[in-house]
Amino acid sequence: MANAASGMAVDDDCKLKFLELKAKRTHRFIIFKIDEKLKQVVVEKLGEPSSSYEDFTANLPANECRYAIYDFDFVTEENVQKSRIFFIAWSPDISRVRSKMLYASSKDRFKRELDGIQVELQATDPSEMDLDVIRGRAN
Repeated sequence: MANAASGMAVDDDCKLKFLELKAKRTHRFIIFKIDEKLKQVVVEKLGEPSSSYEDFTANLPANECRYAIYDFDFVTEENVQKSRIFFIAWSPDISRVRSKMLYASSKDRFKRELDGIQVELQATDPSEMDLDVIRGRAN
């Protein structure tokens, strides 16, 4: 079912891979892109469970918008191992205006398809989603 505002459907594989990350932890991250020809959001890249945060950020294009899910593991001040699932709307300042509008208008519907997101982050440059920001938002 396409979104009336943007016309973007969500490929079933997006939901499947998200469930795998959430339930089985088979991926560290998932990067999604909007395929304008297919008029849907598709999985672009999956990160191995052993991938680092640097691996994740290196896979985001510097000049194109993307949606991303990152499974962040951390230890609390009480020394408890925890995990947070981050949804990151990556929209670099230098990306095309049309692309930014498309991603912005499709974001809420896409997010609703992924049940279990714990923290949302909007980033227009790498400093807005560096590891310190992620750590701060995880607690």
